[in-house]
Amino acid sequence: MDINHKIESSFINLEKGKIYKTIISDTEKILIEKALRKTHGNQILAARILGLNRNTIRSKIKKLSIDMESFKE
Repeated sequence: MDINHKIESSFINLEKGKIYKTIISDTEKILIEKALRKTHGNQILAARILGLNRNTIRSKIKKLSIDMESFKE
């Protein structure tokens, strides 16, 4: 599902006041997962690609429930 479709469906399906938080969270997850795929799960390199601190990306990985095992070779 592309991001525009996801945003549109959020306006239909989410209760008011939660759309922004949900879209930002979903977008962050997509970006972090893409960076982790490119770096084969290397969190420090993924953080550099995204311009984040390594502790920030680790915190977001935990918060967004990203499965790190899926990025290991």
